[in-house]
Amino acid sequence: MNAAVERRRCAWCGNDPLYVAYHDEEWGVPVHDDVKLFEMLVLDGAQAGLSWLTILRKREQYRQAFDGFDPQKVAKYDAERVNRLLLDPGIVRNRLKIQSAVKNAQAVLRVQEQFGSLDVLLWRHVDFEPRRNAWQSLAEIPTRTPESDAMSKELKRLGFSFVGSTICYAFMQAAGMVDDHIVACFRHRELST
Repeated sequence: MNAAVERRRCAWCGNDPLYVAYHDEEWGVPVHDDVKLFEMLVLDGAQAGLSWLTILRKREQYRQAFDGFDPQKVAKYDAERVNRLLLDPGIVRNRLKIQSAVKNAQAVLRVQEQFGSLDVLLWRHVDFEPRRNAWQSLAEIPTRTPESDAMSKELKRLGFSFVGSTICYAFMQAAGMVDDHIVACFRHRELST
């Protein structure tokens, strides 16, 4: 097999080196760490209405601004801290999205008490196994599924915000709960082994 065929990627990542690295190294890789899962939920919520590349470019600043996405710390943010974050040009300065991160951190702590971990709560929506899809083209990939609908409903019931079904499905893709790399993409083969 020649190198050009071997490195075929999903077209959505384009040629931007940051986006290509995200596609090649992160997207679709199963994540089971609560801090990383919380980060992914916050960033997927922040992305609503924006491009994912915009969020990727701001991710390092988000990590600094939100104390490495430690839910214990973020859950304690008060109005003064939210106001300081609104002045940070390195993140999306949307009050509702910032307040959502704080609210979601508080919800993560409750989930950890009730379920033991955020990981358990989220991964049970796919029976604790990644769903391996076999899409031939990007046009086939859904923006929501019954599983993302159920996840969204449960997260909202538990006090999370910015967790609509479309955001939940994007999160499921990013966290490796579903593998939506097209079959011609080299990552589809790698993640299937």
